[in-house]
Amino acid sequence: MSERLVVIGADAAGMSAASQARRLKGPDELEIVAFERGRFTSYSACGIPYWVGGDVDSRDELIARTPEEHRKRSIDLRMRTEVTEIDVPGRRVRARDLESGEEAWTAYDKLVIATGARPVRPELPGIDAPGVHGVQTLEDGQALLDTLRRTRGERAVVVGAGYIGVEMAEALTKRGYQVTVVNADPQPMATLDPDMGALVGEAMTGMGMEMVNDAEVTKILTGEDGRVRAVATDDAEYAADIVILGIGVRPNTDLARNAGLPLGEHGGLLTDLAMRVRGHEDIWAGGDCVEVLDLVSGRERHVALGTHANKHGQIIGSGVGGDYGTFPGVVGTAVSKVCDLEIARTGLREKDARAAGLQYVTATIESTSRAGYFPGAALMTVKMLAERRTGRLLGVQIVGREGAAKRVDIAAVALTARMTAEQLTTLDLGYAPPFSPVWDPVLVAARKAVTAVRKGG
Repeated sequence: MSERLVVIGADAAGMSAASQARRLKGPDELEIVAFERGRFTSYSACGIPYWVGGDVDSRDELIARTPEEHRKRSIDLRMRTEVTEIDVPGRRVRARDLESGEEAWTAYDKLVIATGARPVRPELPGIDAPGVHGVQTLEDGQALLDTLRRTRGERAVVVGAGYIGVEMAEALTKRGYQVTVVNADPQPMATLDPDMGALVGEAMTGMGMEMVNDAEVTKILTGEDGRVRAVATDDAEYAADIVILGIGVRPNTDLARNAGLPLGEHGGLLTDLAMRVRGHEDIWAGGDCVEVLDLVSGRERHVALGTHANKHGQIIGSGVGGDYGTFPGVVGTAVSKVCDLEIARTGLREKDARAAGLQYVTATIESTSRAGYFPGAALMTVKMLAERRTGRLLGVQIVGREGAAKRVDIAAVALTARMTAEQLTTLDLGYAPPFSPVWDPVLVAARKAVTAVRKGG
């Protein structure tokens, strides 16, 4: 007798799970029904700023697999259909067709929750005015591009200076807009320590962007035509022909909460290492709607990244299909860019280390991406955190030009292996003048961290 798998959400985690389960079990063994409230599946939301900025030519380039391609693999994918309720005792979900309004229950033997995250959208006057855009989905990206093509604007305001905020600031700058970034934090990129975020802010100002830090948006002002005309804070108004919201995301777990499933302190679903929802043998969850273990601090955290979502989906699909896999956790690695400035971090910031009760030392160095005498050598700043007594590596942040960001992967591996700063200095990294100085910048930072550990220990 065949079983039925129901998947809620048809992007990275959901369709990776469905596809992996289908590889392991044929249609005669496992029926797969997937619900997606949007119009697209399996796409790169991370690529939207680069599509808006013109680096990516078309929307279709961001789509890895269309609904039709999924259906050809015997996955019953129902688009524009929103799941409105999970009945855990009854082992069924209720879904509404967003075109017809019809609702129906669908029974499941196994359930995958991949509802993603939702953007933070504060309840401000004027927040729904024409010209105010979020950039969470492909539909959002298309709506923004349609607005940009219809209107001849000159000034743009980006609210928020995290990953999406700085990437959208770049995209609009490339489209010829004068960009103002209004940021509630003291420095952009709150995922970095303030001293490293300040480097990002200085660079963005140098690129012609106006940075307004420590400023809360209080309302969106509109003109006589109802369209956005400015963004207001307590102290000032900033003219805007278009406004981009880049304030961050939260786990989209209302369905799970209403169903009585366990949530963590950040609002994400809690799972075991096999991505099963804790206490529920036949329910899995993955992607931006879950919390995962931080391997450095030992605490649960919410990390909304497509890399993790795809891994979750593979592990879930393996479990559904009778195989086995685990997701041990993350070290918090992320990279981004704004124009030619590269930004990277992994592990803990200073405030994360303090919150975890860790005593630490820091080391910050400046170096170059190549041998100093080699053409094109660019400066970068590397900051490293290490545990005070043991020297265990706790985190690395890098801000610099070409060749800076991906160096963070060295530190990500070291963090996963629980290496000390001293062990890091002995790594046999690749060297040639076009690629690195004799001492790679990460190793230089590690040497300085070792000295700080010895002085502080």
